[in-house]
Amino acid sequence: MEAILNKLGQIIKQARISASLTQEELAEHIGITGRYIMALENEHKQPSFEVLCKLILVLNIPADNIFYPKNSHTENEKEQLMRLLFRCDERDLKIITATVKAMLEPK
Repeated sequence: MEAILNKLGQIIKQARISASLTQEELAEHIGITGRYIMALENEHKQPSFEVLCKLILVLNIPADNIFYPKNSHTENEKEQLMRLLFRCDERDLKIITATVKAMLEPK
């Protein structure tokens, strides 16, 4: 859990900067203080579940980036694959599922 909290501040800060928001602006969107945002980003403060959910939604942070930070480097590829899957019809999905299952079978 400590590793998640250590990484969480960095993730929030990067997402806030990418969204072109100051700490005060982000705080206003979420209904907390700028000081609280600073504590999350720099002092490893643990947010409440409500605040964490608001951060994820307002900053558009994939939850996996927070809970599985080691996997976040492949997130773009996974998101791209998911978008492609949504465009498939039922027949295509059956073919893709069978192909993936075959690929994952022990060799």
